[in-house]
Amino acid sequence: MAQKTALIVYAHQSPASFNAAARDVAVQALTKKGYKVLVSDLYAMKFKASATAEDIKGDLQNPEHFVYNNEMMVAWKEGRLSDDVAEEQHKVEQADLIIFQLDRRRIICFVMSLQYPLYWFTIPAIMKGWIDRVLTQGFAFSMQNMYDNGIFKNKRAMLSFTTGGMESMYKDDSLHGDINILLWPLQNGVLRFCGFQVLAPQIFWSPAYTPPEGRAAMLDGWRERLGGVFEEKPLSFAPSEYFDLSFQAGFCLRPEVKDKLASEPYGITTAHHLGKPLPPNNQTKPKQN
Repeated sequence: MAQKTALIVYAHQSPASFNAAARDVAVQALTKKGYKVLVSDLYAMKFKASATAEDIKGDLQNPEHFVYNNEMMVAWKEGRLSDDVAEEQHKVEQADLIIFQLDRRRIICFVMSLQYPLYWFTIPAIMKGWIDRVLTQGFAFSMQNMYDNGIFKNKRAMLSFTTGGMESMYKDDSLHGDINILLWPLQNGVLRFCGFQVLAPQIFWSPAYTPPEGRAAMLDGWRERLGGVFEEKPLSFAPSEYFDLSFQAGFCLRPEVKDKLASEPYGITTAHHLGKPLPPNNQTKPKQN
């Protein structure tokens, strides 16, 4: 069996942070399991956050009206992407799992693996820049290849992040609102859109206000989870076959599917709620059979 590869996309400025500790645990745990582990430390790399014409070598197709996605797709096909973007795309190509590790602590209290802190209920600008510049049209998606038929349908991805607020602050009846709604744009609109099998997020609730023994327990739980991460069941999303994927039908739910689901107590997903209560934990836990 070929060796599996994991990519950790990491976004935190401090090597003394809890996010750095979570990144290190991931590297150690996955390496111990025999996986090859790649790390993109975005701040250390001084990764450029803004998507500009500098990401393209050579002449633009239409310099008078620069359309980033179109120009990047042509440059990708012709091997004319900037070195930093090309290198990150090469890592994504190798990876069976991507973990996004980040600090979301600055979010008023809100991987491949993305590892990061939650900033203002979303990801830090440098991580958003990685998504904008690396997951480009042609390489990561096309209008023919998205969602169930996405280019990365054989890869797994997950978010791993810290929050400033405690878990109870992210409920549907609490101050910051339902964490499932906050996660939907990134997990469905980015990862699932590109075809990834999206694993449940690893959320470290308020480590800054947790005593040392509690932080150690968080890292131990992360280490244990990573031991079986490739066997985990992904989160549940609406199958593409539910929709009439034509301009005439507006890409809407097929009438027969809507009729079939009419008696269900919940909507299909966090966003495909059909005017019903949201399915519990749709963006935080795999659906139970």
